[in-house]
Amino acid sequence: MSPAIARLNPSTLPNAAELGYSQISIVEPGRLAFVSGQVATRPGGAPVPDDVAEQMKLSARNARAALEAVGACFADVVMARIYMVNLTPDRLEALMPEFLAAFDGVQPSLTGVGVAALATPELQVEIELAVRLPD
Repeated sequence: MSPAIARLNPSTLPNAAELGYSQISIVEPGRLAFVSGQVATRPGGAPVPDDVAEQMKLSARNARAALEAVGACFADVVMARIYMVNLTPDRLEALMPEFLAAFDGVQPSLTGVGVAALATPELQVEIELAVRLPD
């Protein structure tokens, strides 16, 4: 975890750490980057997989590429938002292992948003990030 980001789960709120995220992220002054929503697109235009977990894996891979482009990694993420078509507990449970694997123990603040649709009909998941850039 970046020393410039403190993660908190106060006892007065549900323990989000058990689910793999933090209720609060506190950022020290520094430069911020905002990564646009990343989806399950692949180089060369290969088809988007139908499986929501596979879409999360590809979305996270694209998010990692965006982070690397600015010299950051998932440990530098302050806030993540997951947009999901037809958000249900079962569908969320299916994609969370891929989300958690991408973050490798880092627990950013997280919001899940159910949406009617994304940019194209085959897309089911999109991940957006707010990042504190390393010094």
